[in-house]
Amino acid sequence: MLFNSFDFAIFLPLIFILYWFVAQKNLGFQNLLIVLASYTFYGWWDWRFLGLILFSSIVDYLVGLGMNRYDNRRKRKLLLWTSILVNLGFLGFFKYYNFFVESFASSFSFFGKDINVNTLDIILPVGISFYTFQTLSYSIDIYKKKLEPSKNFVTFSAFVSFFPQLVAGPIERATHLLPQFSKKREFNLSLAIDGMRQILWGLFKKIVIADNCAEFANLMFDNPSGYSGSALLIGAVFFAFQIYGDFSGYSDIAIGTSRLFGFDLKRNFRYPYFARDIAEFWRRWHISLSTWFRDYLYIPLGGSKVGTLKKIRNTLIIFVVSGFWHGANWTFIIWGALNAIYILPLILRGKNRKHLTEVAEGRILPSIKELTSILLTFGLTTIAWIFFRAKSVEAAFEYLAGIFKSSIFSLPKGEDFAGTAMHPYLLISILFTFILVEWIGRGQEHAMAKLGSNWNRTLRFGMYYAIIVAIFWFGGREQQFIYFQF
Repeated sequence: MLFNSFDFAIFLPLIFILYWFVAQKNLGFQNLLIVLASYTFYGWWDWRFLGLILFSSIVDYLVGLGMNRYDNRRKRKLLLWTSILVNLGFLGFFKYYNFFVESFASSFSFFGKDINVNTLDIILPVGISFYTFQTLSYSIDIYKKKLEPSKNFVTFSAFVSFFPQLVAGPIERATHLLPQFSKKREFNLSLAIDGMRQILWGLFKKIVIADNCAEFANLMFDNPSGYSGSALLIGAVFFAFQIYGDFSGYSDIAIGTSRLFGFDLKRNFRYPYFARDIAEFWRRWHISLSTWFRDYLYIPLGGSKVGTLKKIRNTLIIFVVSGFWHGANWTFIIWGALNAIYILPLILRGKNRKHLTEVAEGRILPSIKELTSILLTFGLTTIAWIFFRAKSVEAAFEYLAGIFKSSIFSLPKGEDFAGTAMHPYLLISILFTFILVEWIGRGQEHAMAKLGSNWNRTLRFGMYYAIIVAIFWFGGREQQFIYFQF
């Protein structure tokens, strides 16, 4: 079920009413309702894959109880590896089987020997990378004795399948989210209102920004040879805003929806395109995944408290693995490696934690130096996004070569954007407005958190209605969230 669908517009109020008006006095019933709602939400896409979530939940639930029962380190480690192998086994089969088979065959072709291999027509279960990492963190934290296992299977299942963040995160830690299912929840009106504001802004990001940017980006990336360098550059910028609006919009809707039910999810984005270097960008982009790799991979490898060669090794590993997590394609691996190359000079010089405060804190405008750093970081990120978006490595290099032609200095032709629902200059003006709103709200949890809080009621609600009208008026063709494929 898509957040930006009429199905969800009916589903959410129905579950909200049942949750607060029917099941309010019974915590167990509330948790059971969340499980049933979550399985309905996921099964709306394809009910056949509900068995994967259920099986993963059963395995990790039993593994957690088993590790709690034994003090013997060998037995605990055996149980931990059971969880790791089951979860990564499912993920590896559904997501990477064909990639490894095809790469194996290609390696022989490189030496002039062709071999025939059989690939499988596998459907990738939506959100498998997200809930797999969420359940893995549960098992790992119990093994490290940072967490007591859940004794209630319904409570644990609610944690694993919680529908707002099931499909595309944030990837929640059991230490943060699981205890919330064991505590009585009271309806908080101010929290719910804030959640509604965040949902509204998330829908704007997805429907107005991401879906319209997608139309232009798809034109450019599907046929880069047919466009001028300036058009391709605009297409790359549009994709940068598409993926930000799409993914951070999903996170906003997920976090806002959770607040309606009395839950607090971790923040997943902190205005990453205002970052002044790549290290700051990665502290602000997909925070739940970045910190997951930091805590469960980078730090166990030694982090940055090792020699220079190991620092380089650890950085390359974490970014290449992060790229591979996103998809079974060499384009994602190169995207990850490219970000590693960007960030390595900062790590090696000890400058990777230089920018820890908000940009232009206490000021309306950034300094020239800050603005230059933001634009440079955005430019490097956009180049990397080309590999992320391209269908193949060859297509990515073709796109890059197309940008750096002499035609980059000429204005795009009107026919370059024929067939799109919105004129490109109108979209650019909407993007500037969007950036302005995000800039004003950059010190808040989300852009709408305090915007208009000091206005009178008429102006404040006028702004909300204007955003709703914009969503319906400028809404592009409905498109699936990008991160559903991961």
